[in-house]
Amino acid sequence: MLWVVLLLVAWGAAAVSCIRLCLVTAGAARWPAEAAREPVLHELNLYETAFLAGGPHRVADLALLSMHLRRRLLLAHTGWATVVDPEGRDEVERTVIRAIGPEGQSRIAPIRASAAAADAVRTLADRLVAAGLAVPHGTRTTLASAVRAVRGAAVLVVALAVAAVLLPGQGPAYAGPVVAWFGLPLVLTLGCLAIARVESHPCSPWASPSGQRWLDSLPAPEHGADRDLLAAVAVRGVAAVEDPELRAALRSGRSALSSH
Repeated sequence: MLWVVLLLVAWGAAAVSCIRLCLVTAGAARWPAEAAREPVLHELNLYETAFLAGGPHRVADLALLSMHLRRRLLLAHTGWATVVDPEGRDEVERTVIRAIGPEGQSRIAPIRASAAAADAVRTLADRLVAAGLAVPHGTRTTLASAVRAVRGAAVLVVALAVAAVLLPGQGPAYAGPVVAWFGLPLVLTLGCLAIARVESHPCSPWASPSGQRWLDSLPAPEHGADRDLLAAVAVRGVAAVEDPELRAALRSGRSALSSH
């Protein structure tokens, strides 16, 4: 009965990964109440909004777009950025200019990556974490790792079920019961993933529940003025840019999955 051994392995992987995800999720839910020391006394700026909605790369996108709209930077649909005015009005913009380099021109993708990892963005993130609006980096990566573990367990259950059905000496009559037994840990893992999806959707992985409530309270950005476009990009990402060439410039060097 080798298939029983495979079933026990499947159950072990499913149980351990699902328990870990539940514990991590419970810990993440308790964190904002324990971390927040004082209420937010000011309206969040667009950079802070962008971080809560889309993380550090959204902040970099916002800075690039803002500089382009004010003619401090030219973004080409070919994926290049050219400095027009080397004086940034804030530390994030100055970070962008430093990332471009002394030649005054660079590919947009490395500029975006460098700006997203800069001290100015980390300081912004720390400020939001201290206010209880953003999720700490460690908590976020731990939760993502736990979700990946459950997905991996689900794939393992399916692989072990196939292996059990194909074992030598198993007659057709055994296939149905074997599949049914393996279906139980598969249902457990898929159900755990579904619950995690419902709990987190449509929340940003960067915002705590308090930060998400603040994002949900924002009015829908209107079309027209540059300020409205920047607000829309801060909340919704590059997909909010209607100009196809400008949208292509901001999306250059990355996949469609990471462009929002």
